[in-house]
Amino acid sequence: DITQQKNSLIVAGKKGARNQDTKFLYQGIAERDFERKFQLDDHIKVTGADMENGMLHIDLVREVPEEEKPRRIEIGSRSLESAE
Repeated sequence: DITQQKNSLIVAGKKGARNQDTKFLYQGIAERDFERKFQLDDHIKVTGADMENGMLHIDLVREVPEEEKPRRIEIGSRSLESAE
């Protein structure tokens, strides 16, 4: 389960039901519930998530509003005579 609340991202997993007849030669990762919280910067949005080969991939995009983007200001020049 993936949840985004303001500037925090919460990833949680719960142990699912499993067939009792399953036997493992070696089980390297513990099967237990977990919850992990990540602090996100301003203007970060989660756009998607995929599970591939047992790895969770979460897609993040930075969307800065136009009014908060840096803008370039031209520097004018005046002659010394017009300043007096």
